[in-house]
Amino acid sequence: MAITLNNGFKMPVIGLGVFRMEKKEIRDLIVNSIKIGYRHFDCAADYQNEAEVGDALAEALQTGLVKREELFITTKLWNSDHGHVIEACKDSLKKLRLDYLDLYLVHFPVATRHTGVGSTASALDDEGVLDIDTTITLETTWRAMEDLVSVGLVRSIGISNYDIFLTRDCLAYSKVKPAVNQIETHPYFQRDSLVKFCQKHGICVTAHTPLGGSVANTEWFGSESCLENPVLKGLAEKYKKTVAQVVLRWGIQRNTVVIPKSSRVERLEENFQVFDFKLAEEDMALIKSIDRAYRTNQPAKFWGINLYA
Repeated sequence: MAITLNNGFKMPVIGLGVFRMEKKEIRDLIVNSIKIGYRHFDCAADYQNEAEVGDALAEALQTGLVKREELFITTKLWNSDHGHVIEACKDSLKKLRLDYLDLYLVHFPVATRHTGVGSTASALDDEGVLDIDTTITLETTWRAMEDLVSVGLVRSIGISNYDIFLTRDCLAYSKVKPAVNQIETHPYFQRDSLVKFCQKHGICVTAHTPLGGSVANTEWFGSESCLENPVLKGLAEKYKKTVAQVVLRWGIQRNTVVIPKSSRVERLEENFQVFDFKLAEEDMALIKSIDRAYRTNQPAKFWGINLYA
């Protein structure tokens, strides 16, 4: 099952996010996920595991487990490389052992002090606050992203963590429209206005943190997971599915792409088994009623500044 992007390319509606995957586990996780049926993998320079993902993909391709044209590979430009877009993209391609990317995203709408291509350190100033580069505009960054399409390094380009205002601006100044906006969205942080704005203007929404971050964000940020919500637990019993499966199905029925992360094969299988049922309209409405406008991913913890304020 796939969504057709505004440039005609198709993006599988469920993918595997590799954020916080241990390097030693990646080979088996990638190979097993391909055997399960995953074809969409969401990477980023900042995850610092592109090389390991690349080795696993190369093995899968060389052994005939999958063909390159069957895969959809996303990675992201880090904040410190806004002035070095082509070099950063080529560095990711080299690590991923690919000739082209299916999708390249601007990871965050902020340029920070350059720390060297391939380095994803978040440089802080003397006061421990993210060292933001005020000389590079997002439009300048986007022009370089468009060049990647022109030279054939990337098929689709997009944005990530952009709000309505920044998305509108990108639509206004872009020659190549953003194909995707990857944002945090889940039952506790539904962001209907942003999702509908993007979809109205032909931008596919990908939900990172589609399960609310679960244990990972609880550990890092002390956030509360929606997977413990009694409404969702009730729906899981009704449909004889897990809460995670209900939440992922809800995301798919919103016409968003979901990229859950797991380091357990049984969870990979479970998360992929969301195409054999459909939530009733009244249950979609019920989930809508539990929105808390509750963001679980809080990079301010590391950056000393709240960019969402």
